[in-house]
Amino acid sequence: MAKRLTNKQKEEITQSFIQGETVYNLSTIFKCTNLTICRNLKKNLGEKKFKELHYKNNNKEKLTKAKETITKDNEDKKLIKEISAKSSSDESIVSTVINEDMVISNSFFEIPPLDYEIDISTQKDLSSIPLSEVNFPDIVYMIVDKKIELEVKYLKDFPSWQFLSDDELSRKTIEIFLDIKLAKRICTKEQKVIKVPNTNVFKIVAPILNSRGITRIVSADQLIAL
Repeated sequence: MAKRLTNKQKEEITQSFIQGETVYNLSTIFKCTNLTICRNLKKNLGEKKFKELHYKNNNKEKLTKAKETITKDNEDKKLIKEISAKSSSDESIVSTVINEDMVISNSFFEIPPLDYEIDISTQKDLSSIPLSEVNFPDIVYMIVDKKIELEVKYLKDFPSWQFLSDDELSRKTIEIFLDIKLAKRICTKEQKVIKVPNTNVFKIVAPILNSRGITRIVSADQLIAL
Protein backbone atom coordinates (compact mmCIF):
# COMPACT_ATOMS: atom_id res chain seq x y z
CA MET A 1 0.00 0.00 0.00
CA ALA A 2 1.18 3.55 -0.74
CA LYS A 3 1.99 5.63 2.32
CA ARG A 4 -0.69 8.15 3.25
CA LEU A 5 0.64 11.56 4.25
CA THR A 6 -0.88 13.58 7.08
CA ASN A 7 -2.00 17.17 6.51
CA LYS A 8 0.97 18.34 8.59
CA GLN A 9 3.39 16.33 6.42
CA LYS A 10 1.81 17.72 3.24
CA GLU A 11 2.33 21.27 4.55
CA GLU A 12 5.96 20.49 5.50
CA ILE A 13 6.56 19.06 2.02
CA THR A 14 5.12 22.17 0.35
CA GLN A 15 7.18 24.58 2.48
CA SER A 16 10.39 22.58 1.99
CA PHE A 17 9.80 22.51 -1.77
CA ILE A 18 9.27 26.29 -1.85
CA GLN A 19 12.53 26.71 0.10
CA GLY A 20 14.50 24.75 -2.50
CA GLU A 21 14.22 21.03 -1.63
CA THR A 22 13.96 18.65 -4.60
CA VAL A 23 11.22 16.09 -5.17
CA TYR A 24 13.76 13.26 -4.90
CA ASN A 25 15.05 14.47 -1.52
CA LEU A 26 11.52 14.96 -0.19
CA SER A 27 10.52 11.43 -1.22
CA THR A 28 13.55 10.12 0.69
CA ILE A 29 12.81 12.23 3.79
CA PHE A 30 9.12 11.33 3.95
CA LYS A 31 9.63 7.75 2.72
CA CYS A 32 7.14 7.79 -0.15
CA THR A 33 7.27 7.77 -3.94
CA ASN A 34 8.21 10.70 -6.19
CA LEU A 35 4.72 10.43 -7.67
CA THR A 36 3.07 10.97 -4.27
CA ILE A 37 5.24 14.06 -3.65
CA CYS A 38 4.49 15.51 -7.13
CA ARG A 39 0.78 14.82 -6.81
CA ASN A 40 0.48 16.68 -3.50
CA LEU A 41 2.69 19.58 -4.63
CA LYS A 42 0.65 20.08 -7.82
CA LYS A 43 -2.52 20.04 -5.74
CA ASN A 44 -1.20 22.64 -3.25
CA LEU A 45 0.76 24.89 -5.63
CA GLY A 46 -0.85 24.44 -9.02
CA GLU A 47 0.74 22.97 -12.16
CA LYS A 48 2.53 26.17 -13.28
CA LYS A 49 4.06 27.04 -9.89
CA PHE A 50 5.13 23.42 -9.37
CA LYS A 51 7.01 23.30 -12.69
CA GLU A 52 8.76 26.62 -12.02
CA LEU A 53 10.01 25.50 -8.60
CA HIS A 54 10.85 22.00 -9.84
CA TYR A 55 13.08 23.48 -12.56
CA LYS A 56 14.68 25.96 -10.14
CA ASN A 57 15.34 23.40 -7.37
CA ASN A 58 16.82 20.79 -9.73
CA ASN A 59 19.16 23.32 -11.33
CA LYS A 60 20.27 24.55 -7.91
CA GLU A 61 21.16 21.03 -6.79
CA LYS A 62 23.04 20.25 -10.03
CA LEU A 63 25.12 23.42 -9.70
CA THR A 64 25.85 22.63 -6.04
CA LYS A 65 27.11 19.16 -6.97
CA ALA A 66 29.25 20.64 -9.74
CA LYS A 67 30.85 23.09 -7.30
CA GLU A 68 31.52 20.25 -4.84
CA THR A 69 33.26 18.30 -7.62
CA ILE A 70 35.47 21.27 -8.50
CA THR A 71 36.35 21.84 -4.83
CA LYS A 72 37.28 18.20 -4.32
CA ASP A 73 39.52 18.18 -7.40
CA ASN A 74 41.32 21.31 -6.18
CA GLU A 75 41.82 19.78 -2.72
CA ASP A 76 43.26 16.62 -4.27
CA LYS A 77 45.73 18.65 -6.32
CA LYS A 78 46.80 20.63 -3.27
CA LEU A 79 47.32 17.47 -1.22
CA ILE A 80 49.46 15.87 -3.95
CA LYS A 81 51.66 18.97 -4.21
CA GLU A 82 52.18 18.98 -0.43
CA ILE A 83 53.17 15.31 -0.45
CA SER A 84 55.51 15.95 -3.35
CA ALA A 85 57.28 18.79 -1.51
CA LYS A 86 57.69 16.81 1.72
CA SER A 87 58.91 13.68 -0.05
CA SER A 88 61.44 15.28 -2.42
CA SER A 89 64.21 13.05 -1.00
CA ASP A 90 62.35 9.91 -2.05
CA GLU A 91 62.49 9.70 -5.87
CA SER A 92 59.94 6.90 -6.15
CA ILE A 93 57.33 8.74 -4.11
CA VAL A 94 57.95 11.95 -6.04
CA SER A 95 57.52 10.12 -9.35
CA THR A 96 54.22 8.59 -8.23
CA VAL A 97 52.85 11.89 -6.96
CA ILE A 98 53.79 13.71 -10.18
CA ASN A 99 52.04 11.08 -12.28
CA GLU A 100 48.91 11.36 -10.17
CA ASP A 101 49.01 15.14 -10.45
CA MET A 102 49.16 14.85 -14.24
CA VAL A 103 46.13 12.54 -14.28
CA ILE A 104 44.06 14.93 -12.16
CA SER A 105 45.19 17.95 -14.18
CA ASN A 106 43.99 16.30 -17.38
CA SER A 107 40.72 15.11 -15.90
CA PHE A 108 37.42 16.85 -16.50
CA PHE A 109 33.87 16.64 -15.26
CA GLU A 110 30.61 17.00 -17.11
CA ILE A 111 27.67 19.08 -15.86
CA PRO A 112 24.38 17.41 -16.87
CA PRO A 113 22.02 19.48 -19.04
CA LEU A 114 19.90 21.80 -16.93
CA ASP A 115 16.47 20.53 -17.85
CA TYR A 116 13.54 19.41 -15.78
CA GLU A 117 11.34 17.65 -18.30
CA ILE A 118 11.40 13.83 -18.07
CA ASP A 119 10.73 11.97 -21.29
CA ILE A 120 8.29 9.47 -19.83
CA SER A 121 7.94 7.62 -23.14
CA THR A 122 11.60 6.54 -23.08
CA GLN A 123 11.58 5.42 -19.45
CA LYS A 124 10.96 1.86 -18.32
CA ASP A 125 7.39 2.10 -17.00
CA LEU A 126 8.50 3.66 -13.70
CA SER A 127 5.02 4.93 -12.94
CA SER A 128 3.28 1.60 -12.32
CA ILE A 129 3.75 -1.17 -9.76
CA PRO A 130 3.58 -4.83 -10.88
CA LEU A 131 0.48 -6.63 -9.63
CA SER A 132 2.66 -9.30 -8.02
CA GLU A 133 4.24 -6.69 -5.72
CA VAL A 134 0.99 -5.13 -4.49
CA ASN A 135 -0.45 -6.03 -1.08
CA PHE A 136 -4.16 -5.31 -1.32
CA PRO A 137 -6.27 -4.81 1.82
CA ASP A 138 -8.75 -7.56 2.70
CA ILE A 139 -11.67 -5.69 1.12
CA VAL A 140 -11.89 -3.18 -1.73
CA TYR A 141 -14.82 -1.72 -3.68
CA MET A 142 -15.57 -1.29 -7.37
CA ILE A 143 -18.16 0.55 -9.45
CA VAL A 144 -20.11 -1.45 -12.04
CA ASP A 145 -23.21 -0.79 -14.14
CA LYS A 146 -26.50 -2.39 -13.22
CA LYS A 147 -25.74 -5.38 -15.44
CA ILE A 148 -22.63 -6.06 -13.29
CA GLU A 149 -20.33 -5.00 -16.11
CA LEU A 150 -17.01 -3.47 -15.09
CA GLU A 151 -16.64 0.26 -15.58
CA VAL A 152 -13.66 0.49 -17.94
CA LYS A 153 -11.88 3.83 -18.38
CA TYR A 154 -8.81 5.05 -20.19
CA LEU A 155 -5.90 6.25 -18.11
CA LYS A 156 -6.26 9.69 -19.72
CA ASP A 157 -9.60 10.00 -17.86
CA PHE A 158 -7.68 10.39 -14.57
CA PRO A 159 -6.30 13.97 -14.14
CA SER A 160 -3.57 12.93 -11.68
CA TRP A 161 -1.89 10.75 -14.35
CA GLN A 162 -1.83 13.31 -17.18
CA PHE A 163 1.99 13.59 -17.03
CA LEU A 164 2.38 10.12 -18.60
CA SER A 165 3.10 9.53 -22.28
CA ASP A 166 0.31 9.28 -24.85
CA ASP A 167 0.91 5.54 -25.14
CA GLU A 168 0.38 5.10 -21.40
CA LEU A 169 -2.68 7.36 -21.34
CA SER A 170 -4.34 5.22 -24.04
CA ARG A 171 -4.31 2.14 -21.79
CA LYS A 172 -7.62 0.70 -20.54
CA THR A 173 -8.03 0.62 -16.77
CA ILE A 174 -10.37 -0.38 -13.99
CA GLU A 175 -10.57 1.50 -10.72
CA ILE A 176 -10.78 0.13 -7.18
CA PHE A 177 -11.64 2.04 -4.02
CA LEU A 178 -10.40 1.48 -0.49
CA ASP A 179 -13.20 3.59 1.01
CA ILE A 180 -16.83 2.69 0.30
CA LYS A 181 -17.94 6.28 0.99
CA LEU A 182 -15.70 7.60 -1.77
CA ALA A 183 -16.97 4.95 -4.18
CA LYS A 184 -20.61 5.81 -3.44
CA ARG A 185 -19.92 9.52 -3.86
CA ILE A 186 -18.63 8.93 -7.41
CA CYS A 187 -21.22 6.29 -8.35
CA THR A 188 -24.03 7.47 -10.71
CA LYS A 189 -27.69 6.39 -10.77
CA GLU A 190 -26.97 3.92 -13.57
CA GLN A 191 -24.21 2.27 -11.53
CA LYS A 192 -23.75 0.57 -8.20
CA VAL A 193 -20.90 -0.19 -5.79
CA ILE A 194 -19.88 -3.79 -5.19
CA LYS A 195 -17.63 -5.21 -2.50
CA VAL A 196 -14.65 -7.39 -3.44
CA PRO A 197 -14.08 -9.49 -0.29
CA ASN A 198 -11.17 -11.50 -1.73
CA THR A 199 -8.64 -9.22 -3.39
CA ASN A 200 -6.62 -12.20 -4.64
CA VAL A 201 -9.20 -12.34 -7.40
CA PHE A 202 -7.30 -9.61 -9.28
CA LYS A 203 -4.25 -11.85 -9.64
CA ILE A 204 -6.45 -14.76 -10.70
CA VAL A 205 -8.35 -12.86 -13.40
CA ALA A 206 -5.39 -10.77 -14.63
CA PRO A 207 -5.03 -12.87 -17.85
CA ILE A 208 -8.75 -12.40 -18.59
CA LEU A 209 -8.52 -8.63 -18.05
CA ASN A 210 -5.47 -8.49 -20.31
CA SER A 211 -7.36 -10.34 -23.04
CA ARG A 212 -9.95 -7.55 -22.92
CA GLY A 213 -7.26 -4.91 -23.29
CA ILE A 214 -7.32 -3.88 -19.61
CA THR A 215 -3.71 -3.53 -18.46
CA ARG A 216 -3.87 -1.19 -15.45
CA ILE A 217 -5.68 -0.90 -12.10
CA VAL A 218 -6.00 2.59 -10.59
CA SER A 219 -6.14 2.75 -6.79
CA ALA A 220 -5.76 5.98 -4.79
CA ASP A 221 -2.29 7.22 -5.84
CA GLN A 222 -1.16 3.81 -7.11
CA LEU A 223 -1.04 2.62 -10.70
CA ILE A 224 -0.89 -1.17 -10.84
CA ALA A 225 0.32 -3.03 -13.92
CA LEU A 226 -1.44 -6.29 -14.78
